[in-house]
Amino acid sequence: MEFTTDILSIFDKKWALLTAGDKDKFNTMTVSWGGLGTIWGKPVATVYVRKSRYTHELMEDNDYFTVSFYPEEYRKVLSVLGSKSGRDMDKMHDSGLIAKEAGQSMTFAEAEVTLVCRKLFRQELKTENMLPEIAKTFYTGDAEHDMYIGEIVEVEKK
Repeated sequence: MEFTTDILSIFDKKWALLTAGDKDKFNTMTVSWGGLGTIWGKPVATVYVRKSRYTHELMEDNDYFTVSFYPEEYRKVLSVLGSKSGRDMDKMHDSGLIAKEAGQSMTFAEAEVTLVCRKLFRQELKTENMLPEIAKTFYTGDAEHDMYIGEIVEVEKK
């Protein structure tokens, strides 16, 4: 399993889709917060999901998720997928992306790289544990995030 990238900018500059669920019920959302590394002797991806997001429910209900990265021409699609809720519309159909199974979760055929992850850990991010300026900037009037760490069990490349 090999994946080479600029880990300091892949989430922040390139964005990604976080997808949770299976072929019968799944949702995806754009994420720009995340990380890649090693913990407990395993290669991992870390993602952050607000508790108010539909994807959060599916992260809670499933043991696997994917993080997928796309060419620049999909930036507009990723923007829409990050601003609309799967509770309110059929984002998968409206996006034009082609859903496909990846391990025990889902991804999209257009992805350059998909990381299939097995959920290892979830931690609530509490504002009282943050620097006050971070809490004020990112959480005034909005739901907090949960942090998920997933073991990268497979890397799919185009």
